[in-house]
Amino acid sequence: MLRQTISQKLLQKLSPQQIQLMKLLQVPTATLEQRIKEELEANPALDEGVDHAADVQDEFSTAEEDRFEDSKQEDDQRDDNYELDDYLKDYMDDDPSSYKLRSNNYSSDEEEKTIPIPVEHTFHEYLEQQLGMLNLKDDREQSIAYQIIGSIDDDGYLRREPISIIDDLMFSQNIFCTEAEILNILKKIQRFDPPGIGARDLQECLQIQLEGKIEQYEEEETLDESLVLALRIINKYFDEFTKKHYEKLMNQLNISEEKLKEGVDEILKLNPKPASGYSTNSSRSIQYIVPDFLIRNRDGELELTLNGKNAPDLRINDQYRDMLKTYKSNTKGRRANREEKEAVLFIKQKIDSAKWFIDAIRQRQRTMYNTMYAILQYQYDYFLTGDQKKLRPMILKDIADITGLDISTVSRVANSKFVQTEFGTKRLKGFFSESLQTNSGEEVSTIEVKKILKEVIEAEDKRKPLSDEKLKDILQEKDYNIARRTVAKYREQLGLPVARLRKEL
Repeated sequence: MLRQTISQKLLQKLSPQQIQLMKLLQVPTATLEQRIKEELEANPALDEGVDHAADVQDEFSTAEEDRFEDSKQEDDQRDDNYELDDYLKDYMDDDPSSYKLRSNNYSSDEEEKTIPIPVEHTFHEYLEQQLGMLNLKDDREQSIAYQIIGSIDDDGYLRREPISIIDDLMFSQNIFCTEAEILNILKKIQRFDPPGIGARDLQECLQIQLEGKIEQYEEEETLDESLVLALRIINKYFDEFTKKHYEKLMNQLNISEEKLKEGVDEILKLNPKPASGYSTNSSRSIQYIVPDFLIRNRDGELELTLNGKNAPDLRINDQYRDMLKTYKSNTKGRRANREEKEAVLFIKQKIDSAKWFIDAIRQRQRTMYNTMYAILQYQYDYFLTGDQKKLRPMILKDIADITGLDISTVSRVANSKFVQTEFGTKRLKGFFSESLQTNSGEEVSTIEVKKILKEVIEAEDKRKPLSDEKLKDILQEKDYNIARRTVAKYREQLGLPVARLRKEL
């Protein structure tokens, strides 16, 4: 049975301006410029530039630049009694220069500078240039060689199976070949520079490099026995070597620890990623970090500033402002026709949209500055000295309570943002950490504990590395109340292997 009822619900609904601000908060400085360019292209009422007749004010001051009134009148194009005089009056009374966002500490040195792009050969082009050294029978074999080179990945490995390369040649170039032909040409390509190229796994990569060194020394008649031992280890005892079972290797090879160390040292000199030296590979993009904040030490006092790129010069387009003036003068004493009303409605919407965007940029600056200032004050000792041991436990709620912002807002500010300090450029997220209680009841940051743990591991005897249990005992002696599983978790977060894999001869 259907029934109609009346009920009241209290719902929270975000305005378009709030949604726009939240999205802008997530954008780092490196991509903010692109976001502004997109808005400039989409909204002709938004302009870039400075009104030299207006006084430029600090973006963090509480000056008259905050003042403008959004029109709340609902537009109806079909209403013959529609009038826009009130809106025009409100807009004309506004000071357009109040939307200048450049700060008074802006320097001409902060102007955009393009980064020159080097013109060099890619890694695969370098390999293709070496094809001329191969004694290939015909164009068919050359096409097979090109297909193999194109299948080599960015690390220099051929991880595609021969049968798959055969299928690629058959479908794309109508070339039929056998697995033996593929392997025969691959063997020739594996002699290319850099050594180890075209290997199908790490063992084969190291084997190719060692064989090349041995051939070179045989020609010079100065063969080093450690190279022969290294090749023997890779060919027959690769599994024992990767697991660092050195005692087992010494027994099976019947050699001393000194001889084994010489062979292992030769292996450690090899390159596990042959193509790593070719950073101009087109499939790799270089990521440049643009700091969002700058902290300077002025005679013991820390000074926080926003990156100049966070304060773009935005204003309302002069032509759109003049259009409204012209409309007001032309319609004085008469009623506007439909075409004029549609045109002025379009202008009004674009101007309002531009105002909202400019205001969102300004709010973004203030929110970012206030949040970073709270972090600076909270971690003042660290920013003054650069000592990670002085980082205090800090979570998002701590900063949210100080700034009065929501936790989600603080999270958006901290995400993908960087601060430039005297000790390097740091990720904002790195300053947030949980707390760990010491035996004396004091709370310390987990970052401090990780720092101590890393120092202990770096100072250990590599011949007898410390187990997680022994690391736990050492940290507890230093007054850190910590469990063995927590030590293992922190060690993994630091990218440090277990004791067995840290062992050295």
